[in-house]
Amino acid sequence: MQEPIRIVHNIASLHLGGSQAFVMNMYRNIDRSKVQFDFVVTPETKEGFYDEITNLGGKIFSCPRYKGTNHIQYNKWWDDFFNEHPEYKVIHGHVRSTASIYLKIAKRHGLVTIAHSHSTSNGNGISAIVKRIMQLPIRKQADYLFACSDKAGKWLYGEKAITQQNYYMIPNGVDLKRFEFDVNKRNQMRMTLGIKKDMMILGHIGRLSTPKNHKFLLNVFNKYHKINSNSKLLLVGDGELFDCIKEHIDKLNISDAVIMTGSKQNTEDYYQVMDIFVFPSLWEGLPVSVVEAQANGLQCLISDVITHDVDLTDLIQYLPLDEELWLGAIVEAHKKKRMGLTNENIQRLQPFNALTVANKLQEFYLKQDERARR
Repeated sequence: MQEPIRIVHNIASLHLGGSQAFVMNMYRNIDRSKVQFDFVVTPETKEGFYDEITNLGGKIFSCPRYKGTNHIQYNKWWDDFFNEHPEYKVIHGHVRSTASIYLKIAKRHGLVTIAHSHSTSNGNGISAIVKRIMQLPIRKQADYLFACSDKAGKWLYGEKAITQQNYYMIPNGVDLKRFEFDVNKRNQMRMTLGIKKDMMILGHIGRLSTPKNHKFLLNVFNKYHKINSNSKLLLVGDGELFDCIKEHIDKLNISDAVIMTGSKQNTEDYYQVMDIFVFPSLWEGLPVSVVEAQANGLQCLISDVITHDVDLTDLIQYLPLDEELWLGAIVEAHKKKRMGLTNENIQRLQPFNALTVANKLQEFYLKQDERARR
């Protein structure tokens, strides 16, 4: 029996995040007898998707974190890695900031190189400027330019890039069956979390980081909770701002009305609990959680900076980041009954079906691997 080809993914971490969710959805749905995924990550604890990856047959390698001062050592690590692992013919890079380094080295070793844009911003400050400069060569160095949305593609590769033959918009595929509404699971999860059946739950799933704009969300919920005390805010996720967000919750004196679960791999169970999904991000590539929330039949209130590529059903409402507008939208959304998807919405979500996207990606990998081996 022929061994599967192995694709190496360079990704920042194995904790829950947008790029991680995309890769894992592909990994679960791809034919692993034909294509296997391995991962290069920066040093971290063996948490997140670590066990699932190893159980699925994937290998995980630890790469030093790039600091600038270790430029020579970083280059050497990648050079040694490709020398020691000639089995890799394709590298799929999800780390933008150092892509111009590791993709260049990969090409020197004869690999097909893929850059993948999952965002539309580097944030603010000096670090953002440095990242932007380091990212500029990617559009010329990578053999293929992937993006989760055309907005993310234009941001990283330039306006003209999305018309090039080597550019591909790859939807963030979702396992639609896994996220469909289940009233029994809803009741069970509410009981587990100590939530009354008639309580209104606003929910958010995402990393606790600057782009997700949690302070704005907390301010809006604080206002709503004063109108409707029979309500709670459910925050699923972890990140560098956990303590900062906790402090803001305490400052607003709403700690009894906010549930912070930390990072969860069974996110499909937590969507069931919610009545409205709220996502006031400052910037995004293509947020997979918004697609998942729609698959669960949730009304979604999202910021107007988010790509319209996620506007897949009649459940989406775009809003500018104005607290009063969000407050009014929540009040109106709560009047609608919680239910599953209509047949029309199910059909509209099909292009984002994880199995569909994984099959297309699999064909691409197999073709590129074959070409690289000639």
